[in-house]
Amino acid sequence: MDNQDKLKKLIDKRNVALLGGGEAAIEKHHAKGLMTARERINMLLDEGSFEEIDMFLTHRCNDFGMEKKVFLGDGVAVGSGTIDGRLVFVFAQDATVIGGSLSETMAQKICKVMDMAVKLGAPIIGLNDSGGARIQEGACALAGYAEIFERNILASGVVPQISVIFGPCAGGAVYSPALTDFIMMTEQNSYMFITGPKVVKSVTGEDVTVEELGGARVHATKSGVTHFTAATEEEALAEVRRLISFIPQNNMEEAPLKPTSDPADRIEESLNELVPSNSNLPYNMKDIIYTIVDDGDFMEVQKDFAKNIICGFARFNGRATGIIANQPNWLAGVLDCDASRKAARFVRFCDAFNIQILTLVDVPGFLCGTGQEYAGIIDHGAKLMFAYGEATVPKVTITIRKSYGGSHIVMSCKQLRGDLCYAWPNAEIAVMGASGAIGVLQAKAIKAIEDPEEKKKFIAEKEAEYQDKFASPYQAASRGYIDDVIEPRNTRVRIIRAFEMLQTKRLTNPLKKHSNIPL
Repeated sequence: MDNQDKLKKLIDKRNVALLGGGEAAIEKHHAKGLMTARERINMLLDEGSFEEIDMFLTHRCNDFGMEKKVFLGDGVAVGSGTIDGRLVFVFAQDATVIGGSLSETMAQKICKVMDMAVKLGAPIIGLNDSGGARIQEGACALAGYAEIFERNILASGVVPQISVIFGPCAGGAVYSPALTDFIMMTEQNSYMFITGPKVVKSVTGEDVTVEELGGARVHATKSGVTHFTAATEEEALAEVRRLISFIPQNNMEEAPLKPTSDPADRIEESLNELVPSNSNLPYNMKDIIYTIVDDGDFMEVQKDFAKNIICGFARFNGRATGIIANQPNWLAGVLDCDASRKAARFVRFCDAFNIQILTLVDVPGFLCGTGQEYAGIIDHGAKLMFAYGEATVPKVTITIRKSYGGSHIVMSCKQLRGDLCYAWPNAEIAVMGASGAIGVLQAKAIKAIEDPEEKKKFIAEKEAEYQDKFASPYQAASRGYIDDVIEPRNTRVRIIRAFEMLQTKRLTNPLKKHSNIPL
């Protein structure tokens, strides 16, 4: 065989490998409105940047007729490429090859690029579309999953890990995405669950559809498992590219900078009138966020889950920033179990990858009741406190309106090492609201007044006194717990100045093997 024949053989084998499960399987896949693994990769990465490895790897199973079902690449495309010129590693399961089921060799390919990602300090993005473990391989397939999971665990906090679910993700397969930093699901074709509808029916007698059990909408609104949803595959991949733009390559790098024409000294007069003077009236915290960030660009995380708190990425003077904010127009912005763990996880991600944190506070307290207590609100609230107290990145806190009791503490207060804590003039920082406080402090005096009108007048006077003395930012400022009371219109300017000053911050936690966060 001469050189030309060898080259032809290589080209032919490469073309066969690129077809995955074959032309017929690809056509069937396309008929469902789905892209193939390599089409997804090419749409995700910069044009022409994908460098594939292990294209010719095949499985080694000879049981159950598997020796007749050998495909080059064995159901997953893996390699490296770039997004906006920055290196990333990627694997994409190929549903045209034995349903994308995970074999021992598929796991080896995925583990190889995960190891490379950690070694070279670059994000790893997994495009999941798999029927689960390859049953014909038994324990070997299970071992393959465990090898992947272990790498997810060791890579956590070292390089960013992103999972995109384009199809089925069931049983043991769900744990790899669950161990990554962010999950993206498509709204029509993806689903995640531990056990499927048939098993649920046989065990519990419950009738449930695939979508009701583990569809994108369920995980976006009820479980909080997914961080993002997209209507189409194209939209999902575009959002992953956008997400990558906010986060550094690894835990040793600083957050990325993006040039902006948005002036750092921009004043926003509208902010002076945005918050109602009546502290019981709601407003949309996102109106503040979109006004103060660079170019109105804010990428919200878990936007449909625990809406009483907002988490997401933005930029200030070009520098990527994580924002956590209470949302007064949803459950009055109270902290509950879901909101606490949502925010805690986001704070920990930002801290792990050197992303500065801005906290906007308007919180009346923790949600009360047996439902919350039985669900572990104590532990969940402690998670958020732990996350903020542990974080060493620059932290700027602005109290917009209410900040009461324990919820004041867990929202990045000065004592949890908030670097700069500001407040708007109408901020109320106290143990509780004036009405509740007077009900406790003046209970005997109120009870002793028989005339209803006189009682009403007395309560109003005492509430006004309490409001003026304890529920304003100035008492906290007099103790140094608030560094300054600022004009709302200057909020963007003060945030940018604060973060610029904090860029040289150096803070380390006590030496330890690891902490024991209240899980």
